[in-house]
Amino acid sequence: MGYKVAVIGATGNVGREMLQTLAERNFPADQVVALASERSVGREVSFGEKEILKVKDLTKFDFKGIDIALSSPGAKVSAVHSPRAAAAGCVVIDNTSHFRMDPDVPLVVPEVNPQAIAGYKKKGIIANPNCSTIQMVVALKPLHDLGKIKRVVVSTYQSVSGAGKEAMDELFNQTRAIYVNDPVKPERFTKQIAFNVIPHIDVFMDDGATKEEWKMTVETRKILDPDIAVHATCVRVPVFIGHGEAVNVEFERAVTAGEARAALREAPGVEVVDVREDGGYVTPLECAGEDAVFVSRIRKDPTVEHGLSFWCVSDNLRKGAALNAVQIAETLIALGVLAKKAA
Repeated sequence: MGYKVAVIGATGNVGREMLQTLAERNFPADQVVALASERSVGREVSFGEKEILKVKDLTKFDFKGIDIALSSPGAKVSAVHSPRAAAAGCVVIDNTSHFRMDPDVPLVVPEVNPQAIAGYKKKGIIANPNCSTIQMVVALKPLHDLGKIKRVVVSTYQSVSGAGKEAMDELFNQTRAIYVNDPVKPERFTKQIAFNVIPHIDVFMDDGATKEEWKMTVETRKILDPDIAVHATCVRVPVFIGHGEAVNVEFERAVTAGEARAALREAPGVEVVDVREDGGYVTPLECAGEDAVFVSRIRKDPTVEHGLSFWCVSDNLRKGAALNAVQIAETLIALGVLAKKAA
């Protein structure tokens, strides 16, 4: 027998990707249930190439007997239904921001801190980090092991899919409007996103940072090391899928670009494409649909004593969300935390 899995938010960008990822990776599921809001009930979503699931009403669903829930319905909805699922005995892997900084909820990237998964028993919930945080800590982990990181300064180039399907539609519609000389009206974004970049993701906080920038700081510390200083500038760019990040790292000791490159090549979940010639790097367009975090442009930063810079990209819907959640579920099974069911 396999596991019974519920996907919450199954009609959204991430929920659909979760279903696709479960099928692609042959997750040992005997039953998969697609859940969403009442207005989506009866809609059909694909599970793999052959199976079609009909969406059920999240608010009326009884989670008793469900082993794992992969949840991505939005923070407010998750705040209500993830604890309800956990109370029914389901292990919830939550992709929203609501539980990430809860001290009783582990925040997990399997390549970085799989040992933290064991802490899920306090509330029955495991949090999936923010998409921009996930790809950065996957790249930082082997470097931190190599030379202990003191400080990280990161600028992100985040695709519109991180803001949902409506945001992707807005980029498409604005681009089309510009070509046919129609008026452009921002709706999901504060300014025109087509042919533009917007240095504003999530709400502003009292210190002038946006919440997205705050998330990268506090989540990196929780996942990797509470002593690392992080300063982020998060920017939305007119790309449909795939986040890019320019990362500057300061170490406690000297680390050469060659040492960093070698450590990254051996790291799980990382692909190094770093050739110092035209096109010898990976862009968001090329990482779409891929599972890895791709690292390029590794080089010394001569402005600090022990500094390096690099560029990394990853598919924000896959490793930045759905894939990481499925990998957490796989790790639960591999670690014996969620026991394999007998045939």
